[in-house]
Amino acid sequence: MDSQGGPYLNMRALCSPLGAARLCQLAMGCAVIAMVTHSAGYSGSHGVFCMAAWCFCFAMTVVVFFLDATRLYSCLPISWDNLTVTCAAFATLMHVTASVVYPLFFVRSECPYAGCEVRNFRIAVTVCSILGALAYGAEVALCRARPGQAVVGYMATVSGLLKVVQGFVACIIFGAVANGSEFSRYAATIFCVVVYAFCFALTALVVVMTVCGRTKAVRCLPFDRFVVVCTLLEVLLYLSASVVWPVFCFDAKYGSPWRPSSCPQGRCPWDSKLVVAVFSFVNFGLYAADLIYSQRIRFVSSHNSRA
Repeated sequence: MDSQGGPYLNMRALCSPLGAARLCQLAMGCAVIAMVTHSAGYSGSHGVFCMAAWCFCFAMTVVVFFLDATRLYSCLPISWDNLTVTCAAFATLMHVTASVVYPLFFVRSECPYAGCEVRNFRIAVTVCSILGALAYGAEVALCRARPGQAVVGYMATVSGLLKVVQGFVACIIFGAVANGSEFSRYAATIFCVVVYAFCFALTALVVVMTVCGRTKAVRCLPFDRFVVVCTLLEVLLYLSASVVWPVFCFDAKYGSPWRPSSCPQGRCPWDSKLVVAVFSFVNFGLYAADLIYSQRIRFVSSHNSRA
């Protein structure tokens, strides 16, 4: 018991729907890692990505659960609720991606040379990964701000959650750009990469400021107006990149509108360019939705440890 007569442990973190969601996350994460290392296996860059995603999310959940259960988060100079919902949203995206990539590259209908046991373990890994994604999604749903509530935790709003998705999509774009996209051939495509990097940095800045509780006025602007200004700038920049990139990659004058037949599978620059083009439009749509939704919220600044 503490000095005020209450329990040392935070019972809300243990005996609540939120606590149950985190316990499920830990159970699914532990099961996935154990099965992959025991028999399912992984190899190549895709397997390494999936294993890294599962391990990172599991470690992050262990830290969050421990700090919440022991109330040690109150010793940290951060906005705890903003941090936890950001972590849950990011882990949801990581688990969803791994749940698609792993079966796509490692699960086959026929039994591999190692026998049906390996295939069955890989199917079980996929199922547990999907359940883990649902558990992280449940935490996001439990923490999400409801209509009519005063918004204290910005990351719990639709706009805040969109920031996480925008950053994740930007990481996919960076991966495709780095995978032989030949972006350095034209100044226009270099401009597009600069746009992607600048918008990602701006989005990360807003997330970091929110998690660190630095949500009072930025110079002469209130935080919510600062976010809207940043989002409008990102919408305009992504609009330009979404137009310029396809023109300089798929127009017959600069590139090829069709995939070359001689292009190697998995290492084709045309494929990388297509991925960048598609996700540029996806992120443009996300930023546009963010801008529209940002008009509807009023953010309440708070330096409380849980705000």
